[in-house]
Amino acid sequence: MDTLTDVLNHIRSSGALLGRTLANPPWSVTLAERASLSLVTMLRGQAWIVDGGEPHRLEPQDIAVVVGPGHFDVTSDPEASPAPLYVQTEAGVCLDEAGNAAEGIALGTRTCGMQLDADDAMLTGSFAVTGRVADRLLSALPRVLVVPRADQRTAALRLLEAEILREEPGQQAILDRLLDLVLAGALRDWFALPETKAPGWYRASSDPVVGTALAAIHGEPHRPWTIELLARQAHVSRATLARRFTDLLGEPPMSYLTSWRLCVAADLLERGDDTVESVAREVGYSSAYALSTAFHREYGIRPGHYRRRSVGVAG
Repeated sequence: MDTLTDVLNHIRSSGALLGRTLANPPWSVTLAERASLSLVTMLRGQAWIVDGGEPHRLEPQDIAVVVGPGHFDVTSDPEASPAPLYVQTEAGVCLDEAGNAAEGIALGTRTCGMQLDADDAMLTGSFAVTGRVADRLLSALPRVLVVPRADQRTAALRLLEAEILREEPGQQAILDRLLDLVLAGALRDWFALPETKAPGWYRASSDPVVGTALAAIHGEPHRPWTIELLARQAHVSRATLARRFTDLLGEPPMSYLTSWRLCVAADLLERGDDTVESVAREVGYSSAYALSTAFHREYGIRPGHYRRRSVGVAG
């Protein structure tokens, strides 16, 4: 399993806020959903994402990903700064600038705006992403990234655009899956852009030696890996693997293995109800005590306390 696939397996939409905005210029919308990741694309027309700095321009069918819970604006004209058509909250409620329910903008299921045949059409979706594994991806991304239409290599956006117009049983599940595909494709395409400085774990996945070792670690983190076993998987010597791995990722193979195991363990503790003993064995530790010792060394807290704190925060 490659690293990006493993990370994206931990980022899935479920009941995601997804909708269209139909408007005639000049217009703006404020997205205040406090989402970990937000996806924005113009199905028709142009727009700019405004987040306090230089506006990010979106041409038709470009895909933008906005990272972090801070609110941001999307507008047809960043110079004119028109009043927001509505403010989208984390509860999926559209409010006016005064904080009251926005009147007269609902045009149908998942569709808000001025009129159905408006000049501009925007599609937005959001992801509530948490966990140590997801942090590895989020920390590698800028606040706003844009994948131009010409650099997109999947048809997922067109499928999502067609599906959002329907209203049938199972609709939310289908929209969630398509939104996952759009995000995964956009991230992969963005990492592939020549001007993108991809993180070491992404670049290393395509290395014939280090990529093989990474695939082994991510595919079976519970196995009792040693530098010798990983080198054997990659068909090189231990010294060669250690040198190339450290050069590409900035840390030795066994250090990376430990860090990844503890990331996975933290997410299992936060999201599941398996015992610490069970989690320990799932990520390659011989006992709950062994996991607890490593976990405390990495995060400064015992696994049981980490779970209780995570549940308290979630509640």
